[in-house]
Amino acid sequence: MLSPLVMATLLLFLLGAAACLLLQKLPALANRLNSGFALLGSLAGLVAAIQIFAQGAPVDGQLWLLGSVHLDMLSALMLLVISTVGVAVALYSFAYIREYQGKGDVAIGALMNLFLFAMVGMVLADNALGFLLCYELVTLTTYWLVKTNPEAAKQSRLYLVMNHIGMALVLIAFWLLCRESGSLEFAALREHHLAGALASLVFLLSFCGFGLRACFVPLHGWLPVAEPVAPSHISALMSGVMVKLGLFGILRVSIDFLGASQLWWGYVVLIFGACSAVLGVLFALAEHDLKRLLAYHTVENIGIILMGMGIGMIGIANQQPALVVLGLLGALYHLLNHAIFKSLLFMGTGSVMFRLHTRDMDKMGGLAKLMPWTALAFLIGAMAISALPPLNGFVSEWFIYQSLLSMTKLGTSVVAPLAVVMLAVTGAMAVMCFVKVYGICFCGAPRSEKASHAREVPGAMVAGTLLLAAVCLVLGLGAPWIAPHIASYGQALVASQMSVATGATLLPLDSSQAILSPPVIAITLLGLFLIPLLVLAIFKGPKLGRRHAGTPWACGYAYEERMSLTSGGVTHTLRQLCAPLYRKQPQLDLTSALHGVSDTSGTTGWLLHGIVLALFILMAVGV
Repeated sequence: MLSPLVMATLLLFLLGAAACLLLQKLPALANRLNSGFALLGSLAGLVAAIQIFAQGAPVDGQLWLLGSVHLDMLSALMLLVISTVGVAVALYSFAYIREYQGKGDVAIGALMNLFLFAMVGMVLADNALGFLLCYELVTLTTYWLVKTNPEAAKQSRLYLVMNHIGMALVLIAFWLLCRESGSLEFAALREHHLAGALASLVFLLSFCGFGLRACFVPLHGWLPVAEPVAPSHISALMSGVMVKLGLFGILRVSIDFLGASQLWWGYVVLIFGACSAVLGVLFALAEHDLKRLLAYHTVENIGIILMGMGIGMIGIANQQPALVVLGLLGALYHLLNHAIFKSLLFMGTGSVMFRLHTRDMDKMGGLAKLMPWTALAFLIGAMAISALPPLNGFVSEWFIYQSLLSMTKLGTSVVAPLAVVMLAVTGAMAVMCFVKVYGICFCGAPRSEKASHAREVPGAMVAGTLLLAAVCLVLGLGAPWIAPHIASYGQALVASQMSVATGATLLPLDSSQAILSPPVIAITLLGLFLIPLLVLAIFKGPKLGRRHAGTPWACGYAYEERMSLTSGGVTHTLRQLCAPLYRKQPQLDLTSALHGVSDTSGTTGWLLHGIVLALFILMAVGV
């Protein structure tokens, strides 16, 4: 039976949107109600997701808004992701929305609640109509959220066009699935597995269509353009949660509906993932704009998740239960982890922008002393995304390393060894990038007048970022206890698809076989940090705590302010080596190809929406 908390989640989000629309003349009250309803709805969804994991069994039901609803472990994980980030974003928005006072703040509040409603509805829906309608609602709400920035006309238009192209591909894939099964219900699609060329066509359509939402290379074009101009708490939802809906769609179609029956599908996913990981971090290293840099790191981490997904799909096709469980565990754990630390980093960036009103890293500097709580939270997020132990990013990437190493033992392909190397290179460059980011933005001396007068942000914004920082620690240190629950999706797939076919016995996952204990690593690292301090304290005594102020040493030359390191200087050598990758190419404005476009809100939107609506009708008639 469907939990009342699930229904409460959707209802509270709708009430939040309605409150904003009804109280437009009282913006202060409307904004408080918007954030309050978003917080309550996210808390209800969080508890509902935890209940599903605790009982360890799927839940089915009916909702008048969505029709049939199915909550398996994959849906529960996505609900957990949306709700956890939603709680932090709602807390953060209580204060951050002041940045948009009189500039569409009430509209942003209403759209944020609709955005959360659409994402939850999409992961709950168990029929094609409800799923696709929510998917389209996600696109439209995000488009209007990006467009609340009056300078983001071109960016919002590019986002709308690319995502509607993806939507058209997804609609065609679902039309083929539903036509063959004779039903719009996902239960019928699961029972009626396609085969041969038609199955491969559906896989490719869904992979490209959902890929335009997931933003892996080369389908990432809109992300570094549109995401940076959105409000920072919306950027956190877009990068931390929304792009994961594309990965959710790929998993649903390729594994749940098609059974990952073709071996080459898994290799396609793995190869695209490895390339996206390396290129994403390379593009990020060249950026001076902090939000664009984080957007490119989303491309990188989506690639890492795809690598785990590809390994799991290869395991299904090769009838290798351990590979399925370990690959999908790494992918899904990293999906959760990336949602947490990337949302944290975007919210930390929003806090910096709240005081400095710039995204240029070379105009920051020295913020750790002036904004200590923001700096601490950002440091934890930077360490997590760099996969440093014992934080959560290390755990999930280690699972993916282990699955790749297990795959190399099969000896059937050179792809796995190459993927190991590419993942290692990606990790090293991610560390380099965030050493640059934290050093330039938070360390040293202020690099602008505004940076020198910065102060800590309001308490609600600090609470939102520190909450996600704490979750990063929990997901890292608590991995031995959390990982078996995340692995339940892969175990269920093995139990349903492989035990009958091969007679294999499904063994319970012991996470200690795949990773070292993060608590032990944490204690060891703490000891290694404290021992040098203890030695210094013994030999230097009271002199240890003294500070000596003076100008930095400049190799015998007189120090000048222009000698300070810039964000471009850190990566100058790498950018010279990789110059062909960074060479600017002419960008195609996709919307200019549509005749009669004079502005971003008129012809383009209606034309694309009309195309999607026509495809909806054709799909329903065809079924």
